[in-house]
Amino acid sequence: MAEAGLIAIGAGLALGLSALAAGWAESSIGAAAVGAMAENEKLFGKGLILTVIPETLVIFGLVIAILIIGLAG
Repeated sequence: MAEAGLIAIGAGLALGLSALAAGWAESSIGAAAVGAMAENEKLFGKGLILTVIPETLVIFGLVIAILIIGLAG
């Protein structure tokens, strides 16, 4: 029974910490992208792409969390 709780904590940490890291990265990238777009509107596409890239961290964290839960069963 305690094993299931530790598995849940591990999966939660995998997803939660990756989401926090992505949010931290996006805050820096987003601020720089908005500053660049304020000077040159043509940079909107590049700024949008660079802002979305850290979201892949959350997808990887979700995959790891699913793997942790799947391997336990």
